[in-house]
Amino acid sequence: MFQKFKRMCRKAKKTIMQVSTKVRMLIIALLGGIPAMAQSTAGDYSAGTTALSTVAEEIVKYVPVMVKLCYAIAGVVAIIGAISVYIAMNNEEQDVKKKIMMVVGAYLFLIAAAQALPLFFGINA
Repeated sequence: MFQKFKRMCRKAKKTIMQVSTKVRMLIIALLGGIPAMAQSTAGDYSAGTTALSTVAEEIVKYVPVMVKLCYAIAGVVAIIGAISVYIAMNNEEQDVKKKIMMVVGAYLFLIAAAQALPLFFGINA
């Protein structure tokens, strides 16, 4: 019985290898979509709706903390950047302007990100 099954598997493998790669990919794509459709045919979406509303409520709780974290990181970037620019100026390096622009750009980005974060999630904070 095992030998018969083994022979059948070899024959199936040989048949599959004769089929082109495009046809194999098409078969996999068509058969792979069947389980996804089987999950959505129930019609009761209350569990998914509940989960999404729970996640939305949790995000609202964390946004003010993240805004404050962005401000704190911006402050650290500004302090470290100022020290770095001061050292570069004292050492008479050539790319001081470049360092200043990079520090100011990073600082402005963090401030803008902190302002835009609540708007991104639709929160009026």
